[in-house]
Amino acid sequence: MPWRETCQMDQRVAFVSEALLGKSTMTELCAHYEISRKTGYKWLSRYRSEGAAGLEDRSRAPKRHGRAMALEVAEAILQLRRERPSWGPRKLRAYLEAHAPDRAWPSASSMGDLLRAHGLSASRRRSARRPGPLSAPFAEVSAANTVWSVDFKGWFRTGDGVRCDPLTVSDAYSRYVLLCEIVEPKSDPVERAMRALFERCGVPQVLRMDNGPPFASGGPGGLTALSLSWLKAGIGLERIAPGHPEQNGRHERFHLTLKQETSCPPAASRAEQQRRFDRFCHSYNSERPHEALGQKPPAAFWQPSPRRYPRHLLEPWYDADFAVRKVRSSGEIKWAGRSFFISETLAGEQVGIGETIDGEWLVRYAKIDLGILDLKRKRLIRFFPPRSGRKEATGPQKLLPIYPV
Repeated sequence: MPWRETCQMDQRVAFVSEALLGKSTMTELCAHYEISRKTGYKWLSRYRSEGAAGLEDRSRAPKRHGRAMALEVAEAILQLRRERPSWGPRKLRAYLEAHAPDRAWPSASSMGDLLRAHGLSASRRRSARRPGPLSAPFAEVSAANTVWSVDFKGWFRTGDGVRCDPLTVSDAYSRYVLLCEIVEPKSDPVERAMRALFERCGVPQVLRMDNGPPFASGGPGGLTALSLSWLKAGIGLERIAPGHPEQNGRHERFHLTLKQETSCPPAASRAEQQRRFDRFCHSYNSERPHEALGQKPPAAFWQPSPRRYPRHLLEPWYDADFAVRKVRSSGEIKWAGRSFFISETLAGEQVGIGETIDGEWLVRYAKIDLGILDLKRKRLIRFFPPRSGRKEATGPQKLLPIYPV
């Protein structure tokens, strides 16, 4: 006959059953089951108060850890998270340390555990990452006001059905938001808004933008009336490649935060939506810690540009290697006894024409190469930005001294 196997739970049930029958004393039962009288009375008491569930093992972990987060600390973290629902643990910790440095704040990971325990944080599914371009399209900025990014955030309608187009401008170095204003996406309204910004904050060395109107066009050099005025003000133009918003990733990431905090859902009216934008920009610039800035707000790294907007816009200048031609009102120029259509956008402007070492005639406006004059077909062969599957366009390597034709 095999030995019977018993577990602690069976022994406890048997012990309690015999104790309740009262046929043996507690001393005899404890000696039989090889336990102390204190343990015997403990199991009997638990059974009487909780039933069979009281005989199960209980956790021996302390009810409160010696290094557990203080209740007032936890409440301060939770309150700030409720006020700033888009801020993660790192931003919360940086903000609290800056505003209450005399208090010992827990680590960002501990704050994250606290937020998840109270249902204030949820894990996000990470999207698959694609390898970026082999080389960056632009040089890294090293100081404030070197590069400003300008773009329109995707339009939406406010609660009253009115279309809302936010025009946004940010400094690429400090991430400081210089402008977030509802502007009609047309050349004149954008020019007025940007002119007011330049008067208030100075001008950058370069403006970075996409290839859509009113910033760019499909014409030579992508020039528009708006971008012409910026060139004449001494501002360089940088355009990201078509279909590559990651080349302006800092500004695009700002747009995501702007959408999450101001337009989900939209305000009831356009005026109220603009007030939301204004409040958000103040918080984003002066209060919200930024991880790329060492958890400091953008305002700690930005100051107005010392370059002021000129009172009189400058005309483009060309050196002696170029012959200068004025674009007619029809958008044409005269060269070698023939008429070539350049662009109606450049009507009244002066372009330079220089000969390359290959014997081709390059047309340039300011520092932007527009294309090559095809003397046989009497047309301008425009330069296009490189795209996927298209051989990268290369400009002339060297210009020869030129003489008017």
